[in-house]
Amino acid sequence: MSTLGLIGSGNIGSALARLAVKAGYDVVLSNSRGPETLADLVAELGPKARAATPAEAAAAGDLVVVTIPLHAYKTVPVEELRGKVVFDTNNYYPQRDGQIAELDDESTTVSELLQAHLPESQVVKGFNNIHAAHVPELARPSGDAERSVLAIAGDDETAKKAVTDFLDAIGFGAYDVGPLAEGWRYQRDTAAYGVFLSAKLTDWTNIPAPRQVTPEILEPLLKAAKRYQVS
Repeated sequence: MSTLGLIGSGNIGSALARLAVKAGYDVVLSNSRGPETLADLVAELGPKARAATPAEAAAAGDLVVVTIPLHAYKTVPVEELRGKVVFDTNNYYPQRDGQIAELDDESTTVSELLQAHLPESQVVKGFNNIHAAHVPELARPSGDAERSVLAIAGDDETAKKAVTDFLDAIGFGAYDVGPLAEGWRYQRDTAAYGVFLSAKLTDWTNIPAPRQVTPEILEPLLKAAKRYQVS
């Protein structure tokens, strides 16, 4: 097994770390507040996990997950990620991130922003349309009839294969949406964004139960997606 680096260890990062350790990966966690703030999570995860700075996590990871607020994407280490596969879970929330002109006018997409920041890395978009609480609930071993698929997009086939292998190891199939520019098809405010919810989300304090998502469920939602303008 290889090492998973995590730049950001919030809800999604923690969920991925737990599944990765369970699957046999070594995990190096980081956040913006310092390694010492991750002591409890590292203790929970056990000897296969350690805390570090973002640069150290980037350097250590064979595969590196970026799961931080989008407004902070320019803080992601560049040199340490050169030549590496970067798995981007981000979404654009203007109320949190502020207005980003090139996303507002749809001249680019969220993960393409990160790719432009990391020109010598291979960015793959995924894990942005599933609630963190549903990640462990939906993970299933390979061959399980109740296994779900997650949409991924990226410009490098080898990088997408690395992410597909990681997803398989932690309990999910991968549905390849195509190049990174097609990642908008499962961004916020599309039907595929909430595909794992068994009911409509009305407030963030009452998350509906998850549902299994198969290719047959996901594909028509992706195809029907419409671009939107941020008001």
